[in-house]
Amino acid sequence: MERRDRKAQILNILAKSIRRILEDDVPDFTGLQEIRLRTGQPVRILLNGAEAELPRERSAHIVTKEEVRETMEYISHYSLYAYENELRQGFLTIEGGHRVGVAGKVIMEREKVKNIQYISSINIRVSHEVLGCADRVLPYITKNRQVCHTLIISPPCCGKTTLIRDLIRQISDGNEYVKGCSVGVVDERSELGGCYFGIAQNHLGTRTDILDCCPKAEGMIMLIRSMAPQVIAVDEIGTSEDIHAIEYAMQCGCRLIASVHGLDMDEATRKPVLGELIRRRMFERYVVLGNGEHPGEIRGIYDGRGSVLCRG
Repeated sequence: MERRDRKAQILNILAKSIRRILEDDVPDFTGLQEIRLRTGQPVRILLNGAEAELPRERSAHIVTKEEVRETMEYISHYSLYAYENELRQGFLTIEGGHRVGVAGKVIMEREKVKNIQYISSINIRVSHEVLGCADRVLPYITKNRQVCHTLIISPPCCGKTTLIRDLIRQISDGNEYVKGCSVGVVDERSELGGCYFGIAQNHLGTRTDILDCCPKAEGMIMLIRSMAPQVIAVDEIGTSEDIHAIEYAMQCGCRLIASVHGLDMDEATRKPVLGELIRRRMFERYVVLGNGEHPGEIRGIYDGRGSVLCRG
């Protein structure tokens, strides 16, 4: 995605008054990560890992409920009703793969979330692709041009989704380290593919099939039955259902690329259910990420026994 496209995609969904502030105060969108609008509060952005209020050199602009309403009208093309299914998950995905999270009054029906009304907070997470960011990792998680079962361990906001996205692309297309193969992606939160009207906005390769907005555990089984993937990729596993589905997929002969929140191998091992898979050495490789000078730093890559293959 070209920089000017990303900027236009973000600006076009903002209320005009906020749009002007952002244009004046953030001329380069390359490092823009988040825009947060909260009724009655200042506009806040996350830029190159640092939070700032807008405008930055004078009194901060206080967001009005009219600006939140106008922004949601642009996001939903003036029809929030048409996006009811997406809103009940708490977010929408817009053109370019950017994710818009919302908060407000939750409407329940039969003990399930039906919709969100009176939206008072908007969080725009800007989608970033870093093509080639998996170049350093790929030689360590492949063997004989086949993918090893790999678990990526990372604290929040350390680039694990960006890394998985590029791994999917390279595994799908193939290169000197891995033979191109079919990849099934369960994209429960629309972050990997960033699908917009069913079309992935991010580059996930030519042999990739995506189940968008589908629960991970159910999606993995659906893909095995319907698409016969050679590799399955999922982001942020955690529930016991997720872990059991991963074990099932492994037993079916699929190779797994998955991620989990954690600081290191020890913390991942202590997690319920997942820790048992680690102790049984079901995963063959572990990639641990950190957040040093910049997000996505590799702290270490380990084999199934926990032996170091690469230090960050």
